[in-house]
Amino acid sequence: MAETSRLALNVLKATGLYSDEALARIAEQRAANPDMGLAEATVKFGGVKEAEFLKKVGESLGFDYIDLEKVQPRPDVLQKLPASAVYKYNALPLRFDGGELTVVVSDPFSTVAGDGLRLAADCPVRTVLAPAEEIDKAIKKFYGVGADAIEKMIEDGRYAVDEDEGSISKIDVGAEGEEASIVKFVNRIIAEADRQGATDIHIEPQETELRIRYRIDGMLHKVDVPPQLNRLKSAIISRIKVMANLDIAEKRLPMDGRIGIRLGGEDIDIRVSTMPGAWGESISLRLLAKSGNFVKMADLGFNDRDFAVVDKIIRRPNGIFLVTGPTGSGKSTSLYSFLHEVNTMDVRILTAEDPIEYQMDGIIQVQMNKDIGLDFARTLRAFLRQDPDKIMVGEIRDRETAEIAINASLTGHMVFSTLHTNTAAGAFPRMIDMGVEPFLIASAVAGVMGQRLCRRLCPKCRREVPLDRKYYDLSYPPEKDTVFEPNGCDACSRTGYKGRRALFEVLEVDEDIESAIVKRANATQIQELSLSKGMKTLREDGWAKVFKGVTSVTEIRRVTEDQ
Repeated sequence: MAETSRLALNVLKATGLYSDEALARIAEQRAANPDMGLAEATVKFGGVKEAEFLKKVGESLGFDYIDLEKVQPRPDVLQKLPASAVYKYNALPLRFDGGELTVVVSDPFSTVAGDGLRLAADCPVRTVLAPAEEIDKAIKKFYGVGADAIEKMIEDGRYAVDEDEGSISKIDVGAEGEEASIVKFVNRIIAEADRQGATDIHIEPQETELRIRYRIDGMLHKVDVPPQLNRLKSAIISRIKVMANLDIAEKRLPMDGRIGIRLGGEDIDIRVSTMPGAWGESISLRLLAKSGNFVKMADLGFNDRDFAVVDKIIRRPNGIFLVTGPTGSGKSTSLYSFLHEVNTMDVRILTAEDPIEYQMDGIIQVQMNKDIGLDFARTLRAFLRQDPDKIMVGEIRDRETAEIAINASLTGHMVFSTLHTNTAAGAFPRMIDMGVEPFLIASAVAGVMGQRLCRRLCPKCRREVPLDRKYYDLSYPPEKDTVFEPNGCDACSRTGYKGRRALFEVLEVDEDIESAIVKRANATQIQELSLSKGMKTLREDGWAKVFKGVTSVTEIRRVTEDQ
């Protein structure tokens, strides 16, 4: 083994890519971590990109370098290797010619992988090279996420979860160990969703398949899964229900549960919702990171006017600040950034949430529990006896909660909350519809912020194009004659977008708007009055971000079509 390592280091030296210091560092790391392969150590500690390393070493050892994006293995070739071997060695079969199987790997020095692949294929194997991450992506594309676990389940004949498996809490999804195959597969699905930055996982039984989709940057993407998955849908659905402490025998009623896991050293809270369907139970998982990597208020994407207005409102000693928008529009993220901004030692903050999405140090967070009668209204009443300075209520849903929030604001407290309306101006007619007196609303509400999320253009591949004026629908001249549009690259998984950015409209309540509220003015009238005082609509804020290259015309038209 030592002799093999010396020969491999000589190969590395012959490439001319590595200095003596780099080679010494690689050897030192290998000695400290005997289980680490030489290729892995070279990529991590050699200071050279993996692709360049593989090309040079391939030339020395006689291995070709392959661009996996340009190859499409035939189904019969993929069947030459079992999924267990493919995942174990991170290897992908490419061609089968003359009784020899061509396999792409990322470690040119691993004799163990070579011997294992020959045994698994039961034929001679020819090796070619590609980066490990590209091989991993190709395996998931052609075999499906968790194909090795599905293969093992079928071999074992395990089509249902044993009754004595019990619930799993705070399991480390990143460490599979010797877990049962069904557990391993579910863990893989969750871990892959987190890796891709998904906020939701939808597991949907269809007539001929079990479809799994991730919601990434607000858009749904189908997950490549093994074709045999449909045969095991009952076991997978039951496993998730066991993890969420739900009754696996009840398949006729919707149910809600929760799973607590640890992923990559971080606690993740997963909200589980089941729904009976024609072909079986559909399950939706919402992934919530508990740790507080909060977005700073300065990084939310406000323009100068909106930032100044919001900063002034959140620092008021009393009043109500509402954030409006549909589900999934980033309202909670904005509220947490505001709380983080005002969370100081001399300020007492209490929150009523359903659920607690992020845990924040220095504030008291209360989880709602309808089963014992702990709802927003009851919690808000109790808050007033707790000497708070600022209060956050997850959502104003009814007249009782609205009136208690108004009472809290009028007695010297600053209240943050959310409301489901399409525009900022629509918050006032909505509260009046709940039965709240207009004069109370006018006296208490300090401001309303409407919000949407649009996808952010990938900075690595966006391309500049001329502005198509037929889409420009504002009354003032465009800022530029060019805009950016999506293109697609490896960094953004060929979508052209990576991450999201919020669009805002911030309405500050002054005497004129108070008067309009008392007169029961409709949303259009209040919005026109606010626009005359400098407010920008969601569509206007969106166009400003288009001209800055943050997002595309298509995205702005998609998310602000009602503006």
